[in-house]
Amino acid sequence: MRLDRDVIFAAVADERRQIADLLDTLDDAQLATPSLCAGWDIKTVAAHLVSVFADSFWVFMGTALRRASMARAVDGLARCRARLPADEIVTSLRQNADHHLSPPLFGPLDPLADVLVHRGDITIPLDLPFEPDPARASLALDFLTGPWPFGFVPLGLLRGISLHATDVDRTWRTGVEVRGSTAALMMTIAGRAVLVDELEGPGLPLLRHRLGAD
Repeated sequence: MRLDRDVIFAAVADERRQIADLLDTLDDAQLATPSLCAGWDIKTVAAHLVSVFADSFWVFMGTALRRASMARAVDGLARCRARLPADEIVTSLRQNADHHLSPPLFGPLDPLADVLVHRGDITIPLDLPFEPDPARASLALDFLTGPWPFGFVPLGLLRGISLHATDVDRTWRTGVEVRGSTAALMMTIAGRAVLVDELEGPGLPLLRHRLGAD
């Protein structure tokens, strides 16, 4: 299937603007709320969404080499940017919403999956609605179930498991079936167990066990 890169870039831009609008409504206590992204509060998640385009590839690679870890580089850059005032982070996210990202190997679906999952990381702990567009979430699932979901999907989580969306006619991978909305599938396979109770199917006990959500 040929990806329409312009459609994906437009979807990422729209998601960034929606998150910026939401962040504008949050007070300091809400920004300090722990997100679903382990170790980050909501402000740090927002800072990461800016860091992915504001910190250049070379800054990222230099940080990764110094810290001997890509994950630690992502964490360090996000925490550094989170020291900025919240309104500055939000302004940067909104003003640069149209910035195109297509990382080598990963392609443009990586930033789409990133912004959608992190939108859930922000909204769900605040008890706000999380209802991503199923078509966009399906594209994110294409990436998350593909060969390059490094940093998103825990290693081995989906081995022998197939995913079936109940809000679109899509299935990913092969094995014992897990069914649910694209939003619940996306967040769960990204290692967030908060929506796992919305899933069903014969593969769910295995998936729950691997997530540590028995």
